[in-house]
Amino acid sequence: MFLRIEETKPKKLIGYSTTTSIAEDKTIMVWKKLMPRLKEIHNAVSADLFSLQIYDFKSLEKFTPLTKFQKYALVEVKDFDSIPEGFEKFELEPGKYAVFLHKGTTQDFMQTTQFIFGEWLPKSEFKLDDRPHFELLGDKYKGHENPESEEEVWIPVK
Repeated sequence: MFLRIEETKPKKLIGYSTTTSIAEDKTIMVWKKLMPRLKEIHNAVSADLFSLQIYDFKSLEKFTPLTKFQKYALVEVKDFDSIPEGFEKFELEPGKYAVFLHKGTTQDFMQTTQFIFGEWLPKSEFKLDDRPHFELLGDKYKGHENPESEEEVWIPVK
């Protein structure tokens, strides 16, 4: 499940966001907004998609299904010079990430996060950093309901 530690470079991303929680998951809303408009993005770096979360770092210790966070559906672009109307800009700052492989459905994702935060992180030399978390949905991502789907889970560490 653990793949590697990676230092990211700054990334320019565009897409949509919403405030949500695990209990009232609005993730599908941002993806339904982004996916039909992908063809309008002419300066994408790749076909990879970013599912990104920003948590209130202080609330992570007491995280519950009702804890609110910001959820983004994004595409990396070369620059912000030609952004289609209505898209939000997001700049991902450089930093160190622990990268994990999640294989399976969205329902299986809880097992992956339990491994990361319950086993791997406490036993590692790293601490959670106060930066965005994201999943990279590349060419092996087959949709959130497909048990053969694969995505990389990027957790900010220091």
